[in-house]
Amino acid sequence: MKRFWDHAACVADDKGFAVHLDGKPMRLPGGAVLRVATRELGEAIATEWQAAGGAKDGEMSWEDVPLTRLAGTAAERIAPAPEATIEAIAKYAETDLLSYRAEDADLAIRQRAAWDPWVEWAARELGAPIRSTTGIMPITQDAEARDALHRAVAQLSPERLSALGVLVPALGSLVLGLAVVRGALDPQEAHRIALTDELFQEERWGLDWATENQREKIAADLALAARLAALA
Repeated sequence: MKRFWDHAACVADDKGFAVHLDGKPMRLPGGAVLRVATRELGEAIATEWQAAGGAKDGEMSWEDVPLTRLAGTAAERIAPAPEATIEAIAKYAETDLLSYRAEDADLAIRQRAAWDPWVEWAARELGAPIRSTTGIMPITQDAEARDALHRAVAQLSPERLSALGVLVPALGSLVLGLAVVRGALDPQEAHRIALTDELFQEERWGLDWATENQREKIAADLALAARLAALA
């Protein structure tokens, strides 16, 4: 679409921080004003819109404003009824990547080195002692761990839930996603940890370039989600 504004700015009001385009508040598709909880996030969104399209009448797309898209999801889809999002994300506790260990001895060593520190982190910081198994047969986590992980998700703001909704499916791990949202883990390192199995197999069989291209997209999504969580 064509850029129709000259200036984008973050403006504080009695309900939070809105982004104004030439003095008029930006609105969500449903008509409500887009507001965020922190000035830092509001200013980052305003910066996206100031750059989008280059100048008035320039061409822009929604790819130019990725923080806006995630913040809009938080405001319009999550904030009015967060319970559905909380339940959907918390359900990943039942299939967390970190719980499923390889039968191959060499790979199992790699997994322990990469994953055990974050299993220990979950037990220590979240009160969630998750169990692990060998192979692909499902394992049932104890109620203590499930409840603790659910609480950790439920206490997040809509913006951080929006970020976690990107992180967890991409990483295959609720624990790693929560570590990123809480600032305990860098998204790039989280991605490397989540790829432990794939990287091990590539050492044996070589790199699939199509897979590498997909990884680059996932890495960008993880970085964006982590940035949203930090700003929120």
